[in-house]
Amino acid sequence: MKKKIFKYLNIEICPAKQDGYTILETMIAISLFLIIITAGMGALLNANLLHQKSQDMASLMDNLSFILEDMSRNLRTGYDYHCINDGNFAMGTIVAPRSCASGGAIAFEYAFGNNTVGTDQWVYKIESNDGGATYNVLKSVDGAQSFVQLNPPEVAINSVSGFSVLGAEAPGGNLQQPFVIIKLVGTITYKNVTTPFSLQTSASQRTIDI
Repeated sequence: MKKKIFKYLNIEICPAKQDGYTILETMIAISLFLIIITAGMGALLNANLLHQKSQDMASLMDNLSFILEDMSRNLRTGYDYHCINDGNFAMGTIVAPRSCASGGAIAFEYAFGNNTVGTDQWVYKIESNDGGATYNVLKSVDGAQSFVQLNPPEVAINSVSGFSVLGAEAPGGNLQQPFVIIKLVGTITYKNVTTPFSLQTSASQRTIDI
C-alpha cells in the first residue's frame, strides 16, 4: 500500500547512501600532510642555516680582503719600507729602509709622515700570543708603541704568513723600485667548521726612488 502511495506521488525509494571520508581515511590524509610539511620545513630550515653560514663565511673573507687592501693601499702611498725579521722594533731602527726575504713585520713612513721622526712610523706585524699556536695581524700608527688587532677571533693566521721586501734600500743601494709581497695563510673556524685559506698580494711604492 505504501509503495503504491509513493508511486502515485512520484517518489522513488532508494537505499541509504553514505558520502564523504571515513575517520581512518581522514587520519591517513592528515598524517601524510604532516609528514610532507615536516620534511619541507626541515629542508627550508636547513637551507636557511646553510645560507647564513655562507653569509658569515663571506663576511669573514671580506674582513681578510679588507686587511690585505688596508696594508697594500697604505704601503703603496708610504715609503722607507723596513722589513723586520729579528723582532727589533726599537724607534731608532725602523726608520731606515731595509729589505728582507721573509719578515714577520714591516714598518714604513706613511704618506704624510716625517722620516726624521722615530715615533710616527706605521707598522704591520704578524705575532702570536699563545706560544706559536696561532698568530694575529696587528697594526700600529705610532711607531710600534701600541697595536690593534685587525683579524677577528674566528681567523687564525699561521707562521708561514709574513712579508717580503725588495729594493727598500734605494736610492743608492740598488736600482729596484721598493716592492712588498704580503702573504696570509691560516684557517677560519666558525661553528665547529674549519676552512683553510691562503691569500697573497703585492704592493709597490708609488713614489719613484730609483
